[in-house]
Amino acid sequence: MRGSRYGWGVGCLLAIAGLASAQVQASPRPVWKFSTDAVFDASAVPAYAGRHDDVYARIDTDLDTHVAHLQRWVRQRSISALDDGIDAMARLLADDLRTIGFQQVELVETPGHPGVLAHYDAGAPRTLVVYMMYDVQPVEPNWRIDDPFAGELVEHELGTVLMARGATNQKGPQRAFLNAVDAMLRTRGTLPVNLYVVAEGEEELGSPNFGAVLAPWQERLRRADGAFFPMNIQGADGSVALNLGVKGLVYFELEARGGDHGGPLRSEVHGSLKSLVDSPALRLVQAIASLTTPDGNTITVPGYYDAVRAPTPAEQRLVNTLARDADDAGQQRLYGVARWVDGVTGRDAIVRNLYDPTLNLNGIWSGYIGEGIKTVLPHVATAKVDSRLPPGLEPDDAYRMIRAHLDAGGFGDIELRPLAGYPAAATGVDTPLVQAAIGVFNKYAATPRVAPWLAGSAPFHQFTRTLELPFVFGGLGHGSGAHAPDEYMLIHPAQGVRAAGLADIEKSYVDLLHAFADAPAP
Repeated sequence: MRGSRYGWGVGCLLAIAGLASAQVQASPRPVWKFSTDAVFDASAVPAYAGRHDDVYARIDTDLDTHVAHLQRWVRQRSISALDDGIDAMARLLADDLRTIGFQQVELVETPGHPGVLAHYDAGAPRTLVVYMMYDVQPVEPNWRIDDPFAGELVEHELGTVLMARGATNQKGPQRAFLNAVDAMLRTRGTLPVNLYVVAEGEEELGSPNFGAVLAPWQERLRRADGAFFPMNIQGADGSVALNLGVKGLVYFELEARGGDHGGPLRSEVHGSLKSLVDSPALRLVQAIASLTTPDGNTITVPGYYDAVRAPTPAEQRLVNTLARDADDAGQQRLYGVARWVDGVTGRDAIVRNLYDPTLNLNGIWSGYIGEGIKTVLPHVATAKVDSRLPPGLEPDDAYRMIRAHLDAGGFGDIELRPLAGYPAAATGVDTPLVQAAIGVFNKYAATPRVAPWLAGSAPFHQFTRTLELPFVFGGLGHGSGAHAPDEYMLIHPAQGVRAAGLADIEKSYVDLLHAFADAPAP
């Protein structure tokens, strides 16, 4: 009895046997042993004590103009997915940098959207690279305001907010940083550090050409002392979560098609033919199911957990602090889930979230999914899958292991199409830039909750690995609605709201540049 590769013949039984063998060899989920119960006390980092009253006064005096700059930025459309306003926004950014006083500003052509490079030479001992993204997400139809690109100031329960696409992600905090730089130059004529600005217009597309943006100045940038991404990371209650890195990512499509091995060759056929014709849709479902245990929660790809590096002693202290203040029930309510996988809580849940790779099915489609009944046997089925990679697990290795696992399981016909991939990024808590940032947060009574990295992903490896720089992303300020309707950034907080308004955001950026300039060498 021969049977097709998709059928229930000997070939399929051999494939199942091969899959079972591959799963037996799969490495188990790691159990990390902590060597310390000590915690990291961010409040013990001395609050930044410097005063720059002349610059603060300039910020207060020019605040209406500074608000207008934020409005001007969000009014310029720059939807990268639609190539809507991208070139105009790149030119606006470049022109603003020249107006502020950057001595060298260049537009960088890439295979996609252009980048912007700029340099301000203060003749200072230390240099900071500032990352910016000037693109935004498309807009949805259900905003509470008529035009998400009008840059309106709206009265909100938290106070006066700038409601617009890009208000908090990320045009608002970025222009706030430049407002602070402008105030310093207008008041003192120089800066305490040299600055580079590196900006891209494809962050919302996964930053496929950011390496090309860095390339013309890469060797210059590598001689800097740190990199910073201005970002609103305060909660409405004034709390701060400071993440010192991100997981890496692979994002890919899996596809099953009919062919000589079985299944319809050209188009869907009548569902009654399933007795004679193989189903690519069922084939794809079986291939995806082979990647995890039946509950979907443990990856069965051999070697996938092995490369992940163990928590360092410094990271263990950060995790211990996070565990001390963990609120699993509150987080579960926030996300609308009843429990975490396997019922884990506390430190175990935090460690799993930070140090376990993931494998997630984003979407799957095939055949007829409309109203009513239509019996078809589709000729093609496709799925989008992502995997988050902790430090140690590299994108190329992840793809290689997944491909090898599918092949070993008899799924060599399943096409794997990589769409994105980049490694994790992490910065040590004891680096001068991180210590300076924590000291500034402490000055504003916003002691941060510090995590080794974020469970999400971004291409920040370009700073920590390509440029080999410590990297911090964050800052005072509150916003919400990124990638969603009614995106906003808080400008003037209402009475009793502890999150910073625009004036304090800008003053804190002034403090950060000085704190970094004065921070002890590592």
